[in-house]
Amino acid sequence: MQPGNDTQVSEFLLLGLSEEPELQPLIFGLFLSMYLVTVCGNLLIILAVSSDSHLHIPMYFFLANLSFVDICFTSTTVPKMLWNIQVQSKVITYEGCLCQIYFFVLFAGLDIFLLTVMAYDRFVAICHPLHYMVIMNPQLCRLLVLMSWIMSILNSLLESLLVLRLSFCTEVEIPHFFCELNQMIHLACSDTFLNNMVMYFVAMLLAGGPFIGILYSYSKIVSSVCGISSAQGKYKAFSTCASHLSVVSLFYCTSLGVYLSSAAPQTSHTSAVASVMYTVVTPMLNPFVYSLRNRDIKEALMRFSGMAALKGTIVLG
Repeated sequence: MQPGNDTQVSEFLLLGLSEEPELQPLIFGLFLSMYLVTVCGNLLIILAVSSDSHLHIPMYFFLANLSFVDICFTSTTVPKMLWNIQVQSKVITYEGCLCQIYFFVLFAGLDIFLLTVMAYDRFVAICHPLHYMVIMNPQLCRLLVLMSWIMSILNSLLESLLVLRLSFCTEVEIPHFFCELNQMIHLACSDTFLNNMVMYFVAMLLAGGPFIGILYSYSKIVSSVCGISSAQGKYKAFSTCASHLSVVSLFYCTSLGVYLSSAAPQTSHTSAVASVMYTVVTPMLNPFVYSLRNRDIKEALMRFSGMAALKGTIVLG
């Protein structure tokens, strides 16, 4: 955009998914329900993994971290949207917008890195089963999670600092339900070449790189499983990957769908609706995917609910 009526903007307007007043109660109820399901479902996964000694292995350590990140990821955008609908306001401050961008990029990056680490964990478990516990030792698991946090924080900090250098015109309406980085760059009046270059380079590096790593891990897994003679052995090996593969497919397919919808000649509101899939729906479905397709998680949840019910009975007694 060319510089024009350049001022120091103190707030933006989030237009949300729809400007129709009669639809606001429906949107509020729907997103509140999805948010509560997301938080409760992922919290149950964390509690089940932490309370059950049978799940104190690398696979579920990473799953608990993914569940925590999913709660934070959804909490970055949905509560503000619900608050705006409740108070009938579309305003978000400049500082609030920067915070949303920082934490959204942070937790989106963590999602990608953790899914990649989980793919590597399945690769080691299936391709090198005899050395699994030696390779995936607690120190390495903690290091992988720590490195994921460090890379995500640095990337998020870089993207946020680059937004700080932008100046904005009097056009402060964001056709989205949160301060999405790409939308903010499009609103800027100052030169955005550096921002766009960094954004696309980082997307290629930090999203494409892990995706290639996941594809490589699963190519090795498929090759290893094909070498198993018994059908039961093949089924058991594939079943340990089914949940993770479902979550990876869900995350990357919805993200790709949002990218394609934003590139197509449609309105920005269409892109905002499409982004609901990976910002809200995917974190909500992850606990269901793991609990329904994973026997260990189902048994742990049953034991946890049994313990909670027993404790409640003792307290009431």
